[in-house]
Amino acid sequence: MYSVLQVTPALEAGGVERTTIELAEAIKRAGGLALVASAGGRLEPELAAAGGELVRLPVDSKNPITVWRNAGHLARVAKKREINIIHARSRAPGWSAWMAARRLNLPFVTTYHGIYNATNPAKRFYNSIMARGDIVIANSQYTRAHVLKEYKLDPDRVVAIPRGVDVDQFDPGKIAALDIASIRRGWGLAPNDKRFVVILPARLTRWKGQRVLIEAMERINANRPGAVKAILAGDAQGRRGYEQELRATIMATGLREHVAIVGHIPHMEVALAASDAAVFPSIEPEAFGRGAVEAQAMARPVIAAAHGGLSETVVQGQTGLLTPPNDSRALADAIEQLIDMGPEQRAEMGRRGRERARRLYSKSALQAATLQVYDRLLGVR
Repeated sequence: MYSVLQVTPALEAGGVERTTIELAEAIKRAGGLALVASAGGRLEPELAAAGGELVRLPVDSKNPITVWRNAGHLARVAKKREINIIHARSRAPGWSAWMAARRLNLPFVTTYHGIYNATNPAKRFYNSIMARGDIVIANSQYTRAHVLKEYKLDPDRVVAIPRGVDVDQFDPGKIAALDIASIRRGWGLAPNDKRFVVILPARLTRWKGQRVLIEAMERINANRPGAVKAILAGDAQGRRGYEQELRATIMATGLREHVAIVGHIPHMEVALAASDAAVFPSIEPEAFGRGAVEAQAMARPVIAAAHGGLSETVVQGQTGLLTPPNDSRALADAIEQLIDMGPEQRAEMGRRGRERARRLYSKSALQAATLQVYDRLLGVR
């Protein structure tokens, strides 16, 4: 039986948190014990609904003393609850989890969720905890290649398992028209508003490329006044300065009626259904890019920066368009290209995207592949 302690910083919003909950669901469904050590957050009810149990610890702290204390707490919990695998999903809690696993001689799994920059030897050592798993799960082939190059690991220890999407939740056929109308109304779109709506669903942080989209909108509005409405969907998570910078730029460029910052959206499937296309102009490479897969699962054409994991999940000309990173002119051109395609061609692009997302990136595929990793470590045949 699986008795797994996952360790992740918080349960707010994002791909790491969603994947943690999805694994808890799979472990519980298999008859196992699914513990999650975390500082907690808004997704706690979803963890409970999935059958997971929260162990509240300040594992989001990078303070060395707290990291050391967390290791002791984790070891005591793991021993008391008869845990047989510890699975870390981030660096600071990863160190605590690794120490706990070594004290108890337990298998240690890491999931490499991001491409961590190593600007000096100390940072590289700090990052290296994510390569210390008995098995390292990479969330894309791009991430796997990075891990192998950075740490020279035995390739058999590094397994690529793409993040999963709940294709039953992200199903355009299940979204009520009233819910779509409601969210569009909140965005300032009247029922008869015919503007082309593009959404950038990502937390407000510079590398996600919100400024690139605003610059693209300035170009589009000069060329096609009032034709497009852009939605920046995501919260600042403490980056108030960047959010204020974005709002000031929107005002200074005269885009107040054309670009809206709407904060965190709990039901992203509805937001995607209310949009005509989704854009992901990340300045730095995404390790995977779950948002782009969710948009494709919702049969929405995607425009994404042509680097990192996005180059794997978006097929140029088939499920979306790829543009050079940090190029607002190319992004503007791509948005206009989608407009000029017309609804039928966009619908066909969306259909292909949904079919591919269902085939390659389902939640069930991620769950099954991760349980196979656990089986391998536990010697299950």
